[in-house]
Amino acid sequence: MADNHDHPATEAAASEKPKVKNHNKYRKDKPWDNEDIDHWNLQPWKPDDGDALPGGRLLEESSFATLFPKYRETYLRQVWPVVTKHLDQHGLSCELNLIEGSMTVRTTKQTKDPFIILKARDLLKLMARSLPVAQALKILDDEWQCDIVKIGGMVRNKERFVKRRQRLLGPDGSTLKALELLTGCYVLVQGNTVSIMGNSWTGLKQARRVVEDCMNNIHPVYHLKRLMIQKELEKDDKLKNEDWSRFLPKFQKKNVARKKPAVVKQKKAYTPFPPAQPPSKVDLQLESGEYFATQQERQAKALSAKKMASKEKSKRKRQEREQQSETPPEPKKRTKKSSPKESSTADSVKRLKEGLKKNGQQSSGSNMSDFVQGMKK
Repeated sequence: MADNHDHPATEAAASEKPKVKNHNKYRKDKPWDNEDIDHWNLQPWKPDDGDALPGGRLLEESSFATLFPKYRETYLRQVWPVVTKHLDQHGLSCELNLIEGSMTVRTTKQTKDPFIILKARDLLKLMARSLPVAQALKILDDEWQCDIVKIGGMVRNKERFVKRRQRLLGPDGSTLKALELLTGCYVLVQGNTVSIMGNSWTGLKQARRVVEDCMNNIHPVYHLKRLMIQKELEKDDKLKNEDWSRFLPKFQKKNVARKKPAVVKQKKAYTPFPPAQPPSKVDLQLESGEYFATQQERQAKALSAKKMASKEKSKRKRQEREQQSETPPEPKKRTKKSSPKESSTADSVKRLKEGLKKNGQQSSGSNMSDFVQGMKK
């Protein structure tokens, strides 16, 4: 009987199949979304085409303030009417406070675009970082983006920081100009920041990477070479969508051995306690008992010390003189001086030899007697 009861259960288990999960159960078609739509494209705000805020205006006022350095005050006062005119077109109000050294922008009841206040904030930041107003006003367009890289804290040594920042500029700004051409961005190095403006996120990302690597001791030329190769590969339709790793150069970091110092200082054993303080003048006087002596006693002691020093000096000099007297003086080497008679005979012999040489060049008809008579004359 038990076998009969177990048989239908095994047949039911065998007939059941493992269930397959349906991952598309809750996925529905989205007629408003298709492959032709570019999700990265930022569409501009157009109130004329029906773009409007709920209620017709912003419910709360938003404002941003930015400080600017003292040397920018004169320039900002000159161009502030131009900035005010462009911000009024977008329904924003701005304020230049010369006492506090700040620029403020805020929304008004006429503001239609909710994102324009963030664009105006970036405008103030760029102007505070020494960008010209004609270039900075482009940030109000939806196509343009900006990035400000803080390089002040990347290098601890001041001299090394200045050298690496100059390396980013290059001779006569050539490296910076090449970076602008390859990334399509406007780059300005000012103080402890690097301001980047561009109309593509890819260019901003590339420029920021070059700046950060330059401050981390990687020369910009390596990145510029990679960017040049990438730009050429983008033009090729066959290689446009392939892997570019085989074409890009791979630079290896070399560890250059540093020069070892001639004299290696040995480190002393670490002790948490500070070294003993050297005794002061008063402490030394207390130890010798001079502190409790009178003025006359001090003068007498100083005078006796002076006399002892003079006696030792005179004794040392006396010993030196005795040593000099004991050692005999070295004989001086005398040079032989020729007597006047010897010098006169040597001169006459010399003249005679010269005359004989001249006589040999003359004709053979002349004899020795004529020559001797001529010498006597």
